[in-house]
Amino acid sequence: MNNKTGAIFLDRDGVINENSEDHIKSWNEFQFIPNAIRTIRELTETGLPIFVVTNQAAINRGIMTVDNLNDIHSHMLEAITEGGGKITKVYFCPHTPDEKCTCRKPEPGMLMQAAKEFNIDLSQSFMVGDAWTDMAAGREAGTHNILLLTGRGRWNVAPSWDRLGVDLSAACDVAD
Repeated sequence: MNNKTGAIFLDRDGVINENSEDHIKSWNEFQFIPNAIRTIRELTETGLPIFVVTNQAAINRGIMTVDNLNDIHSHMLEAITEGGGKITKVYFCPHTPDEKCTCRKPEPGMLMQAAKEFNIDLSQSFMVGDAWTDMAAGREAGTHNILLLTGRGRWNVAPSWDRLGVDLSAACDVAD
C-alpha cells in the first residue's frame, strides 16, 4: 500500500511576495503579492501539504544572515496562519549559483529533501513558481509545473514553456 501523498511546492519571491532585485533582507522589505494569503488558504483547503522552496543566495553573498531570513519566514508564516493558511515547512538554499550545489533551483534538491522527509509522491505534486529555475526544478523532480505570471513570470515567453516543463500558466487576479 502506498502511503505517499502529493504536495504543493511554492517558490517565495515573486509567488508569495513581491520580488526585489536588491533581495528581501528584512521583514520591513517583505510585501505580500495581493491575494497571496487568500490563495494559500485556499490551497490549504485541498489537504495537500504546502512547502516553500526558495533560493536565498543573499546569505552566502553576505547581504543578509540566516537569522534575518528566519525572522522574515517567521513573520510570513504567522501572517499566513492568521489568514487561514498552513505551510508545512520552508526550505531555503543559501548558496550562490557558482557554488553548484544540488539544492539551489534549478536543481531539485529542496523538493527531493521534502519528499524524503514527508513521504511525498512527487509525481502527484505541483511546483508553483514564477521563473524558469522553478519550472526546471519541478521538471527534474517529476512534479506538475505551474508558471505564475507574477514576479519574473511576467517576462517568460510562451514558446519556451514546453522546454521549461510548464504544464500550466496562470495570470493572477490582484483584485479582492
